Amino acid sequence: MRRIGIIGLGYVGLPLAVEFVKAGCDVTGIDIDPAKGPAIAAGRSWIEDVPSAELAELAAGGRLRATTDGAALADRDAVIICLPTPLDEHRNPDLSYVIAGAETAAAHLAPGALLVLESTTYPGTTREIVAPILERTGRRIGTDCHLAFSPERVDPGNPTWGIRNTPKVVGGMTPACTERAAALYRTVAENVHVVSGPESAELSKIVENTFRAVNIALVNELAMLADRMGIDIWETIGAASTKPFGFLPFWPGPGLGGHCIPVDPFYLTWRAKAFDMNTEFVELAGRVNTNMPYYAVARIARALNGRGKAVHGARILLLGMAYKANVGDLRESPSLKLVELLRRDGALVEYHDPHVAAVPSLDLASVPLTAERVAAADAVVIATAHRSVDLAPVVASAQLVVDLRNAVRSTLGGGPAGEVPPNVDVL
Repeated sequence: MRRIGIIGLGYVGLPLAVEFVKAGCDVTGIDIDPAKGPAIAAGRSWIEDVPSAELAELAAGGRLRATTDGAALADRDAVIICLPTPLDEHRNPDLSYVIAGAETAAAHLAPGALLVLESTTYPGTTREIVAPILERTGRRIGTDCHLAFSPERVDPGNPTWGIRNTPKVVGGMTPACTERAAALYRTVAENVHVVSGPESAELSKIVENTFRAVNIALVNELAMLADRMGIDIWETIGAASTKPFGFLPFWPGPGLGGHCIPVDPFYLTWRAKAFDMNTEFVELAGRVNTNMPYYAVARIARALNGRGKAVHGARILLLGMAYKANVGDLRESPSLKLVELLRRDGALVEYHDPHVAAVPSLDLASVPLTAERVAAADAVVIATAHRSVDLAPVVASAQLVVDLRNAVRSTLGGGPAGEVPPNVDVL
């Protein structure tokens, strides 16, 4: 399978397209954004993990292109759907993008071609949603076409684990489907792990991220308890981490962000209701994590109060708008909620983030991180600990630093339980 089509060229689709081209495949991307085709042709990347220089080189070779026209899939041996699966306003799964992508693929899929869904979703989506769309065209899955699910495992900004060295899980609708999908991914992945069907593959991704969400909720709740007890949660977790077995450290923070962890558990809880089960443990974790921005703002207010100031009218400089360090991804970022809550309480908020130039939804743009601006702020709040932000001059100039990531001690204090200057308040 040397001719690949990828529907959706975002944080998952574009890096995957690049890996297939580097493996010698010919790749056509389909995206509703008409700007992406010319951007690829000009070598302008919109994903930080794909350098523009690399994209330009691959596009110049003639084996990578993008269009809005689904008809370009007609000569592809395999088509991969990499579209978002967000939550709607009621926190229920929104599969509209996946359905639209599947319909586009079904309208143009070549005889015998393979269709793979990578979008994170609840168990049963491939069989109950995507398969009927293919079958309505008269195709027989496993004979006239092939269908499988393989969850994306992209971790933006991770320099160690990428598409090639992260094991790929694959589950097909039939043994033939699984075999075809496994062969496809062996082109770009060193290790392909085959499971019995798409449902197991779908659930595996939900399990991975629910595991993280629940454990993060646990340490977030422990952080709030430790605060009331006057105990340093960071020192405590560091001490627990010295045990060489039976413990895996997670760290508290101002909330969950990204395209998976804040979303995936809700897909699981929604699906569980169809089987007469309430996933109370998972839902409780969701409530704890959702509450963390509110707790973070309360900690900011307390730190200001300790210096005779109120949130109302306070000048707050937020360091970091992205949901995690060293990327520019704003999806579900807790910083968005922090700004909303601080503004609601009357604070004057601005931010600095070298990876996020502007946030139109908040009518904000990143400001320069100067000593004068830091000194003028009533509080500097570290919401995202980007490596490129030098915290030493910030701490030296700031009246007050509220560190929601324990970044000051981790970078300047010799470790997560090190000493902090008197003007620093750590979550």
